Order: sequence, then structure tokens, then C-alpha cells
Amino acid sequence: MSVVGPQLPVGTQVVFRVERPDAAGGTAQRGATGRVSGVTADGQYVVRLVDGRDATAKRDQLSLRTAYQSEAVAVDQPDGDRLVREHTIYAAVVGSRAFGLDTDTSDTDTRGVYVAPTEAFWSLGKPPMHVDGPEPEWFSWEIERFCELALKANPNLLEVLHSPLVVRQTSLGEELVSLRKTFLSQLAYQTYSGYVLSQFKKIEADYRRDGAPKWKHVMHLIRLLLSARTLLAEGKLTVDVGPYRDRLLAVKRGELPWDEVERWRLTLHEELDNALRKTVLPATPDVGTVDAWLRSVRKRSLGDA
Repeated sequence: MSVVGPQLPVGTQVVFRVERPDAAGGTAQRGATGRVSGVTADGQYVVRLVDGRDATAKRDQLSLRTAYQSEAVAVDQPDGDRLVREHTIYAAVVGSRAFGLDTDTSDTDTRGVYVAPTEAFWSLGKPPMHVDGPEPEWFSWEIERFCELALKANPNLLEVLHSPLVVRQTSLGEELVSLRKTFLSQLAYQTYSGYVLSQFKKIEADYRRDGAPKWKHVMHLIRLLLSARTLLAEGKLTVDVGPYRDRLLAVKRGELPWDEVERWRLTLHEELDNALRKTVLPATPDVGTVDAWLRSVRKRSLGDA
């Protein structure tokens, strides 16, 4: 297999992937180790072997020592696409269609959760924690990673569980949805508000430089603040934007002056602060309940093997 990597500076420790003649008329064996000492006029690397001999090789005939060893002990990795197709327990449409902000040109974005078989974790080749595909615009998380991110109040994960557009749900998926309140906590204030603040700093820099921000991104940041305000004030996550649809789409089209959008954002931040002081949400999520459920899922997966 030909492996092309980054250019190698002098002193880099490398391993020969193939046999190469050395300068003394002998052979540098496959697996021989040395250090790069220079580059020839035709672009080959001069490698000083451990016994002092020199040999030349092309870049794809050499590997970094750590990479060579990792490749030597590698095992086949589980097929991510197959895991999604055969072990998805829950999937829902998210994005503009779930938010009630879709137009004729909107994509259909689907996010899912799969449970890798317990025995898959016993191998050196661990199952992937997320998979992009196999269908277009479909992204999935393995259940453990999903729980971890959702407990940290990641908006993308929470919206999956609260989307009104469910496209796949097994009995385990029903159990996951029944637990969705256990993921909710005051950590949402930090994740939602903090993300919006950091993104608006970048958007403001773009606005000063180019005179026009990415209005679609601005719209979704305002939407996040609206969602977070309801979550903290009422203790529930509402995905559909409802009465804010027209105004948000006006933001997306760039029809609202920047100053008006900025005033709306600052007002929402203030309302978010007020909602936090009165929120019914717990300070932290119910990690114990989620962890106990995850353990039960692993045990049941083993029993089904």
C-alpha cells in the first residue's frame, strides 16, 4: 500500500516500507529504521540507518515509526454504515424542517442514535462513536457518545430528542425519549448562551470587514436564544419556532437592519438571564438515571448477541 504523508524534515525517525539498496551495495530491509539526513536532487530522502549505512527512498516508501507500528498492529474496524443500518434505535429530522423554518429549497437533515453491540467493544478495533451517513444528510451518534453530549446540554443533541419529526424508533428508542427530561438542566444556559456569544463575535468581525454577515447563521443563533429562553423559563424544550417564523426568515433574507438584530439578541440574553434566576430546571442533569439506563442497554445488547 502506498502511503504519502507530510514532508519529512532532517532528523525524522522513519521506517522503510519496502526493501531499498543502500550506498554500500547492500540492502535496507523492509522494516529497517533510520533518520532522514537529507534530500537528493530528484526528491528522494537520504536515510541514515542505525548501523551508519545510507539508503534513499521516495516518500511513499517511508513511514513515521509510530505510524508504521500502528499500522502493523491494526485490526479491522467495525463498519459504521452497517451499524447505523442495523442498530439505529432512534432517528429524527432536525434543522429547518423541524424548526418550522423550511422553504422550498431546504434540505432534510436527519440525526440518529445507534447502539453498537456490546461485544464490539471487546476488540482492539472499537466501534465508531459517530457515523456520517450512510444516507445523504444523515448523521448518527453511538448511544454512549449521544448521552455524554446530551447531558452537557449540547443543543444539537437535545433537539434530536425533541424533534416532532421522528422517522425511526425502536423500543429502546422509546426508552431513550422517555428519559429526555433527565438530560435537561441549567447547563443549557452555558452551552446555548456561550455558543451564541462566541459566534456573534466572529459574525461581528465579518460584518465590519465585509459589510454583510452570514444571515442564515445569524437566524439560527437567534433561534437558539429563543429556544433556551423557553427551556429555562418553562422547563421544556420547544423545537418549532412558532410565531417567530416570519421574523426569523426576515433575518435569514437580510431584511432586518443589523442594529435591530443586535437589539433583539441583547434583549434575549437579558431575558435568558432572568429565566435562569427563576428556572425550574435542576442545576445539573440526572446523570445517575441516564448511566443506569446505558448500563442496562449494554447488558441487553450482550444478551441478544
